[in-house]
This record gives sequence, structure tokens and C-alpha cells, in this order.
Amino acid sequence: GRDDYRRCVVFHSLSKRSNLPGLRSGFVAGDSEILKGFLRYRTYHGCAMPMHHQLASIAAWNDETHVETNRALYREKFDAVLDILGGALKVSAPAAGFYLWPKTPISDEEFAQRLQAEQNVTVLPGRYLSRTVNGKNPGKNRVRMALVAPLEECVEGAKRIKALLDTL
Repeated sequence: GRDDYRRCVVFHSLSKRSNLPGLRSGFVAGDSEILKGFLRYRTYHGCAMPMHHQLASIAAWNDETHVETNRALYREKFDAVLDILGGALKVSAPAAGFYLWPKTPISDEEFAQRLQAEQNVTVLPGRYLSRTVNGKNPGKNRVRMALVAPLEECVEGAKRIKALLDTL
């Protein structure tokens, strides 16, 4: 029932909504006291978007059909990739997003390095996206797998990951 947005800030972008991560189009909304500092930061560290990005952004923000299509494509990718990797890695579909965060059977760094060297698949070690607090790093021994490529490439990547797993 709250409607004052006190201590609440929301970031939203076309990156995930429209699968347009390079466009860098989004907004922030919420508590005006908190956003004062953000506005100061953006004033000195931001830049204007090129006109063609602005036009593409307008089109994307005004269209929901492609968003629904993207969501359906992600569900299809998750299903296909999890069918391949589900028995080989401890992994499950996220409630939202386009990443999988499987637990790795070896160090996340070693897993990512070997996967790149042996199978030409790039994933990001989870420890690179989190920090250690009280001796624990929630990303340790996990990797981030982005399912942003077309379905066929995601399936091929999953098969290559499975091939590496079969050697461990």
C-alpha cells in the first residue's frame, strides 16, 4: 500500500526488456533524495545518445509485441539448454533474466578457461561478478551463461559445454 517510493530506486533498460544490450537506453526512477546524487553523477559522467539510438529506443519502448516474442524465445532457449545440461550440472531456469548460473564441478575460473580453450565457448566466472564478504563469495564455483544468441547457437554451446563436462 505504500506510494511514497521512499528509499526505492528502479533501473530499467532495453538491454533485457528488448534484448538490446548495446543500445544503452534506459531510465531510473524513484526516491528523489536518492536520485539527486545519481543526477549529479550522470551530469558529469554521462553522454547524450546518438540520434539513431534515440530513434531505435523510441520504437522499442513503444512496442510490446517484440518483448513478448523475446520472452517466448528465452523460454525456448532455457528449455533446450537445460535439457542438455540439466543432468550434467547443478542448474535451473531463473525466475527472470537471460542468464544461467550453474555450479561448476571445478573452480569457476578454471572451468571458464578450459571451456574457452577446449570448446571455444565463453562464460564468465561468477566470482568476477560478486565480491567476497565475510569470507564468502556467492559467485565462487558458478559461471554466468548468457542465452542471448539464437536458439541454434545456444544449443551448440550447451553441447560443447557438455563435451567439456564429459572430460572432467
